[in-house]
Amino acid sequence: MSKFLFAIIMLCLPELVIAQSQPILVLGDSISAGYGLEVSQGWVSILEKKLIETNRHYSIINASISGETSAGGLSRLNALLSTHKPSIILVQLGANDGLRGLSPVQMKNNLSEIVHLSQQSGAKVILLAMKIPPNYGKRYVEQFYAVYPQLAQALTVQLVPFILEDVALNKDLMQADGLHPNAKAQSILADKIEPYLFPLLK
Repeated sequence: MSKFLFAIIMLCLPELVIAQSQPILVLGDSISAGYGLEVSQGWVSILEKKLIETNRHYSIINASISGETSAGGLSRLNALLSTHKPSIILVQLGANDGLRGLSPVQMKNNLSEIVHLSQQSGAKVILLAMKIPPNYGKRYVEQFYAVYPQLAQALTVQLVPFILEDVALNKDLMQADGLHPNAKAQSILADKIEPYLFPLLK
């Protein structure tokens, strides 16, 4: 290598270090995995495009799995933290706990441990609240949804209200199964999350 080329590399090195993207981890279920959609259509990809367009040096790792429960997310978390070392984690879990009628108390414990482990790793946490259909009974539905604001307050994390609030009952924005948002809804979901995520970016 010539001395001239070496000098150019050394001059550019600080900028290359600054430009190195910081990872954001999304730990979720089918809503974040983009069930029934192309990867590029999902809200996670749309949000990452916004980061690029606004010249923010962050990349998003989507570790979401369709059908994932809070227990499943917790079991995978340590490996994800070790591998990716995220600076921010978006936790979108719990819906499958509710759909399976699992204990809201256990779900709360799992989500609490996910937040604790994430914070111990140095990551900031954003918790995405989820809801389940009313046919599960008023008491269970209320207990389920109450978990999210309780955790957000107790653990001092950002809470995003239910992102399907204006989507789930709109047939034009949902897939035929009535559970998953379609491609048209994905930008709406991204827009709902953006105001909570972007203020945390350096």
